[in-house]
Amino acid sequence: MHRFATRVFNVAGVYGLITLIPQYFTESRIARDFPPALTHAEYFYGFLGVTIVWQICFLVIARDPVRMRPVMILAMLEKLAFSIPAFVLYARHRLATMVVGFAAIDVVFLVLFVAAYLKTPLPMDAMVEQG
Repeated sequence: MHRFATRVFNVAGVYGLITLIPQYFTESRIARDFPPALTHAEYFYGFLGVTIVWQICFLVIARDPVRMRPVMILAMLEKLAFSIPAFVLYARHRLATMVVGFAAIDVVFLVLFVAAYLKTPLPMDAMVEQG
């Protein structure tokens, strides 16, 4: 029953790490491809750091979805925290199409997180199933 949540959060965490960690080495390329250059690198690297920590959190959720079920709500909020501003910025012509594509992927993960949350039993329900 929790296999779905385990798979969803494992995929989300691994996907996130694969797409985010290389960005630590792209500051100069971003400046070249999407001028102007970053003027406040601390926001860029801070965003990456916090986002990478969330990917690790997804992997922690995947290890024990029943126990970590309440944290799934925070994971859903993490997906909204990026996707909503991205769509608003895109609608205002302030965001590249490529970036809004990543926001769309976050919305897909949001839907999967909601489904995983709904399919994962409460900790007490899981104890009753085992007993």
